[in-house]
Amino acid sequence: MKQFLISIKVFVVMTFLLGVLYPLAVTFSGKTLFPRRAEGSLIERNGQVIGSELIAQKFVNPKYFWARPSAGDYATVASGASNAGPTSESLKKALAERKAQGNVAEMLYTSGSGLDPHISVLAAHSQVQRIAVERKLSQEQTVLVEKLIQEYTEGRQGGILGEVRVNVLKLNLALDETL
Repeated sequence: MKQFLISIKVFVVMTFLLGVLYPLAVTFSGKTLFPRRAEGSLIERNGQVIGSELIAQKFVNPKYFWARPSAGDYATVASGASNAGPTSESLKKALAERKAQGNVAEMLYTSGSGLDPHISVLAAHSQVQRIAVERKLSQEQTVLVEKLIQEYTEGRQGGILGEVRVNVLKLNLALDETL
């Protein structure tokens, strides 16, 4: 009986420490030290939240840069890979459609999470001609689009981790503001 009471006391104390105090401390420190990140790195325009720089959005209009395809159609609830194998007819069909659009290799396959907000610089540059045609841009304006890609290119995290990349939502917002 003594062991049982000790285990109940340990359970109650640990539940309070790890189930109440620790989450409150982490939440408080996050909101104090990194308030924007703790709130989801939301992007606002004219007082309206239009997205998060951490989650991809579906852009289908050819006047915009497109993110990598998403197996879950950019829904956060069903995020993840499709698990379609090389013999999958639906994967073959999707790849054929994406190839027909003239996409570079990176843009043929879905991202692992289905919510990756970034594309490579190469993938961004490969979309410039389509955007220029759709927006009926002059040569000078097309050069501005190329400069926007350079301006919105993010380096490796800490100079070491990840790849050089471009955030699609930020780039599309800049595109609308510039042209």
